[in-house]
Amino acid sequence: MKNTEIRSLSASEIAERLVAEQENLGKLTFAHSISPIENPNRIRESKRLVARLKTALHSK
Repeated sequence: MKNTEIRSLSASEIAERLVAEQENLGKLTFAHSISPIENPNRIRESKRLVARLKTALHSK
């Protein structure tokens, strides 16, 4: 998800998306701790998306 897409969302949509991405990040890290996942860069991308969402939510 790009910054322009995030900015076009409303504050409530950003909050919903943030909760979903945080759950996804938790699942990814848990799965990676049990057995290494194929693409560990997905964890980094997910962390960055959560940070972008938090920043956009705070700015609104």
